[in-house]
Amino acid sequence: MNFSTLATESCHLVPSGCGFPAPSADIFFLKPYATFSLFGINFEVNKTVILVTMVAIIVIGFFMAAFRAPKIVPGKLQSIGEQAYLFIRDQIAREVIGSDGDRFVPFLASLFFFVWIANLMGVIPGAQFPVMSSLAFPVSLTLMVYVTYVVIGMKSQGPIKFFTNAAFPPGVPKVMYVLLTPLELLGLLVTRPVTQAIRLFANMFAGHLLITTFTVGAWYLFSPSVIGALGSVTSFGVTVVLTGFEMFIQGLQAFIFTLLTAVYIGGSLHAEH
Repeated sequence: MNFSTLATESCHLVPSGCGFPAPSADIFFLKPYATFSLFGINFEVNKTVILVTMVAIIVIGFFMAAFRAPKIVPGKLQSIGEQAYLFIRDQIAREVIGSDGDRFVPFLASLFFFVWIANLMGVIPGAQFPVMSSLAFPVSLTLMVYVTYVVIGMKSQGPIKFFTNAAFPPGVPKVMYVLLTPLELLGLLVTRPVTQAIRLFANMFAGHLLITTFTVGAWYLFSPSVIGALGSVTSFGVTVVLTGFEMFIQGLQAFIFTLLTAVYIGGSLHAEH
């Protein structure tokens, strides 16, 4: 974790008596390791960029290794890869989209495992920073999802029909369209992508900030006194519990992000739903 701005190395409750160096949003603004300019655009290489590159390599490398030479009787790696793929196919794609869902499994599986491993970086020693707590990455993924289901909807229903079907759902009294149509269009064009991105970002942001706070608290309270020792041990214990809970949330948020993507794709394919 980035504690450079917290000045915790010499700050304890006893004997210095300095105030608690509470973590803030500053811990999410990482210093760049290198900067360069390309076509007049400035780029920075920081810890987040390195981690997201590692995540992509891990996901791509694992599935390439698992299915490089598939066998009828799978080995351990192929078996794990198959179970991972079948989980997305059976629990998300077919369950939500239906019989048309199989062709979207590669896309959904890539999303799920990329988001999951990116989130896990927040609890892996040496990394200790969830990639999705940087707003640019959830927004980028959400924009990709948004373009995907809009294009699918326009191809399946027609460019005009896709928007009219969303704006005027069947079975609703015509007088209700005055209120319903603006809300439906707002949901399609704004609410869906915004909430999908913010949900993932906010959970990772809050979880990392909370764990950092109790980690710093354990160090701050650590001192040769009864109060300091008890406080430090308690804070450390809470950190361990929160880390376990955060790992659950990391997987859950990856599942929810992928599930919502499947719901939106299903809605694009089947206007009546």
